Amino acid sequence: MTSRFTELAVDCQDPERLAAFWCEVLDFKVIDRSEGKVEIGSWVPTVEDVRARQMSPTLLFVQVPGGRTMKNRLHLDVSPIDGSTEDEVTRLLCLGATKADVGQGSDRNWVVMVDLEGNEFCVLRTLAPQN
Repeated sequence: MTSRFTELAVDCQDPERLAAFWCEVLDFKVIDRSEGKVEIGSWVPTVEDVRARQMSPTLLFVQVPGGRTMKNRLHLDVSPIDGSTEDEVTRLLCLGATKADVGQGSDRNWVVMVDLEGNEFCVLRTLAPQN
């Protein structure tokens, strides 16, 4: 017996707004929505696909009352695939993300940012081909 990591649920106040932000960040699409919930992903999961192999998890944004009150215990890391880390940070700033200081220091090769509702995430080293 085993389980699959199928989705990561994110509590938030505005699922539509946060899902739209993360769709832009990750080039995902909305794959399902219902009252107070929006699911995004790079693929539309089927039971058969999930049972056959581990697939990329989806993100599920769930509306909850109240805002975040403390530092996230879990966060996303993203890696640029076609540009530098600095270029990706600039793109994400234009989408509404902001840089954050969580005590990481200035000598790191990754950047801590927060999304539109204050959830931390990190922009890691680029995976773009190096010339």
